Amino acid sequence: MHLPKHVTLKEVGPRDGLQNEKVHMATADKVQLVDLLSQTGLNYIEVTSFVHPKWIPQLADAVEVLQAIKREKDITYAALIPNLRGLERALQANIDEASVFMSASESHNQNNINKTVTETFPVLEEVVLGAKAAGKRVRGYISTVIGCPYEGYIQPEQVLRVADKLLEMDVAEISLGDTIGVGVPTQVERLLEELLKRYPAEKFAMHFHDTRGTALTNIVKSLEMGITKFDSALGGLGGCPYAKGASGNVATEDLLYLFDEMGIHTGIEMNAVLEAATFVEKKLGKPVASKQMAIVRNERSGQAL
Repeated sequence: MHLPKHVTLKEVGPRDGLQNEKVHMATADKVQLVDLLSQTGLNYIEVTSFVHPKWIPQLADAVEVLQAIKREKDITYAALIPNLRGLERALQANIDEASVFMSASESHNQNNINKTVTETFPVLEEVVLGAKAAGKRVRGYISTVIGCPYEGYIQPEQVLRVADKLLEMDVAEISLGDTIGVGVPTQVERLLEELLKRYPAEKFAMHFHDTRGTALTNIVKSLEMGITKFDSALGGLGGCPYAKGASGNVATEDLLYLFDEMGIHTGIEMNAVLEAATFVEKKLGKPVASKQMAIVRNERSGQAL
């Protein structure tokens, strides 16, 4: 097995994780969470979202959080941006990177953004142009790259169509999201084979939800195919408000264990991530879903595995 010596983990818990929680974390606690994550060795944290609070009320305090965090050098502090109005607020809050988003699935895009896939492109292009004019890096998300809650299996050609348009806009990279966590390694292979015929692997990151417990196997397959960037959320937080049945993201600490044991360098400190995950458990008032945190809880209670 040919594996990379180094990979990059992109932490999306403060945004993609908290947006799907019923408990609304206090602004000061969100700030503390990001500050804890900034001490783990991560070099990328997606802090919040500038989607209208009507749709994502959990992240209505986006400006306040970004203005209060203690920024560390060499860390990119990013936010999800839906349109020009959101970009204006995000620039006022001094984001480092703008993330634009859409779906490969027509039905999911309609439910998530209330636009067709074709109608979404010019909206995102305005954001990309505006962000780049302000000197900001831009990342693109494509959701439902393997399966859709409304349409079922998504053909790789559908994903390629969206990727083509985003890369024509000159986004720096694209995060490919298995939003409802249905993917298996053979499907990941087929998807990446199609995309990598046209684009280099460094243009892509993988974003797996662990609904059916296949996220880590899909990540290993992605590694084999040359992908070295992965989104994750501490504690396995997350889901999708517009995809029924979607569970959380692959847990940062579970992914970190995998890479550490495989001898793949991340630069991230496990104990520091576990400290942040413990903080989240306390503030949400419930156990998080990660395997590593389950081990921590067992050890604290003196139970054998």
